[in-house]
Amino acid sequence: MRTTTLAVAIAICATAASADLVSKPSGKSVIETMDALEAAVTGAGATVFARVDHAAGAASVDMELPDAQLLIFGNPALGTPVMQMDGRAGLQLPLRVLVHEGADGSTMISYEDAASLMDGLTVDMDAEVIGKMNGALGMLTDKAIE
Repeated sequence: MRTTTLAVAIAICATAASADLVSKPSGKSVIETMDALEAAVTGAGATVFARVDHAAGAASVDMELPDAQLLIFGNPALGTPVMQMDGRAGLQLPLRVLVHEGADGSTMISYEDAASLMDGLTVDMDAEVIGKMNGALGMLTDKAIE
């Protein structure tokens, strides 16, 4: 388990070096935080496309991971204008938020800044929609950890 936790921590740090990750602590469990996030997303009128339980996936092949769940969700009113600027944005959309157990056992909620997601694409980073995506990610994750 210790080796797996270290590997996850290294992977998160490696990703953070190449992306603008936003991470916030949650006083709830991974499942409670994810349930609250999913409720916030649906309550805001966005569509949940998938909820991925990484730890359950690892367990299905007799391996271990700390609790980690990924929520994949979106709103065509925000995603479509970005994809109209550059169809390759579809590789980054819909949005994703990870709720995971930190190395110290705490629960964290993490997502990549919308501008960072679109880095390297022909997307106007000053477009109002990028700010709206970041605002939505911030608001939804704040609601999940309340």
